[in-house]
This record gives sequence, C-alpha cells and structure tokens, in this order.
Amino acid sequence: MSWLQVIVLSVVQGLTEFLPISSSGHLAIVSRLFFGADAGASFTAVSQLGTEAAVLVYFAKDIIRIVRAWFAGLADKARRDVDYRMGWFVIIGTIPICVLGLLFKDQIRSGARNLWLVAAALIVFALVIALAERVGRQTRHAENLTWKDAVTVGFAQCLALVPGVSRSGATISAGLFLNVDRELAARFGFLLAIPAVFASGLFSLPDAFSPVTEGMSATGAQLLVSVLITFVVGYAAISWFLKFLVSHSMYWFVGYRIILGVTVMILLGTGVLAAS
Repeated sequence: MSWLQVIVLSVVQGLTEFLPISSSGHLAIVSRLFFGADAGASFTAVSQLGTEAAVLVYFAKDIIRIVRAWFAGLADKARRDVDYRMGWFVIIGTIPICVLGLLFKDQIRSGARNLWLVAAALIVFALVIALAERVGRQTRHAENLTWKDAVTVGFAQCLALVPGVSRSGATISAGLFLNVDRELAARFGFLLAIPAVFASGLFSLPDAFSPVTEGMSATGAQLLVSVLITFVVGYAAISWFLKFLVSHSMYWFVGYRIILGVTVMILLGTGVLAAS
C-alpha cells in the first residue's frame, strides 16, 4: 500500500465506522474507485483498532463503572444493578459475532467484498433502517433491557460481517425494533463492538502484513499511522453522531445509502468499477 492509500482509507474508516453507512463497504468502494484494488478485510480489521480505541476513551467512565459493577455484583447479589446487568449483556451479545466471524472468516475476506453485494447491502439495509425508525416506539430504557435483547442485538451485529450493512446501523435498528430509545441503542451497540473488533483486529494483524488471500500488504509503520488516524477521526465522529441522534432520526442516512448503492451499481454496470 502507498502512504496516500493508508491516509485516505484511514480517514474514511474513522468517519464511517460509527455512522450507519458501513465503514467496510466504504473502504471497499474507495479502495477500488481511487486506487484500483481492494485494501482487503485484514487492513480494514486492523484499522478498526483505532476506532475502537476511540470508543474506549469516549466511554471510559461508563466502561469503568460497568466493569466495577459487574465484579461487585458477582460478589454481592445486593449490588446487581443496571450496570451489572449491562456488563453481562455485553458479554452475551458478543458471543454470536465471535462464533460466526471465525466460521466464515474466509468468505468475509474474499467473496463478501464483491461490490455488487456491497451495493445491494447498502440499498436493502437502508430500507431496514427506515422501517426500524418507523416502527420503533423508543419507550424502553437501560433498566428495561433483558438478556433476550442482548442476544437479539448480538445477532444483529453479525450482519456487519457483510460489507455494506453497517455495525451501528444493524445494532441501532435492532434496538429500535425492540422499542429501545435510539441513543441507548447506539451506546449499547458501540460497547458491544469493543470485544469483537479488538479480537478481529488482533487476529487479522499478521494477514495485514502479508495477505494470504485478497488484499494489499502494509508495513508496521503504515498500520500504526492508520490506527492513530482512525482513533482521532473516529473520536470526533462518535461525539458528533451521539449528539446528532438526540434530535435527529436515521432517515438522514437512508437516502445517502440508497444513492451510494445505486451509484456503485451504475459504475459497476458501465465498467468504471470492477466488482472484485
């Protein structure tokens, strides 16, 4: 990879990771459109370490409070409060994507990155997000969450294994379908992503240096710079997005996803872009 590729793709990753528009889909599109080749799923996974580090810093107080409450609740039943249950919900909700991510790791790195699939996922899941916004009553809050909600949102997170779906789009939509308020759904989705993304990034680190299937190799210095860029840009994106969700719906992103998906299909159909 060239340094220009690393910088551009890292900025794209940081900007899109937390918005419901699919960072992996954007990286696949931008890689092929401007650089003529896919950077690969491994580079994507490693660059996400920076955005998840941004989640750790942004939610540091919440994470520390949840971890303390979880350990306290293990020792004392009387201290099993909302934060204690949230700790278990994150653990339970992480299991599905860890299992499916390992089972389908080869498909994720190859066939799933076909741009026809990415474009279709952008459009189809835009309709899912729109439906979730329409039917979600947003009447449930943190104290109303159950383990069934955690499992449901956990399986929804698995949809993000398909580039073009969006992790935040999937988890927030699942939360809305469960009538959870939008901001809580976003926060829970971000917390849920931390274990899975860090595991994926560390697991993919060797392949990012020397891809065994598809993708481009990167040096240690390039990966380090990528993580730093995605951290800074990602932190700003989290802050903006959570404030945006307080007074705005996700309909704003539905139109963007459809326009982008249709545009990619046109570029593929006219031969401007190669599907894989």
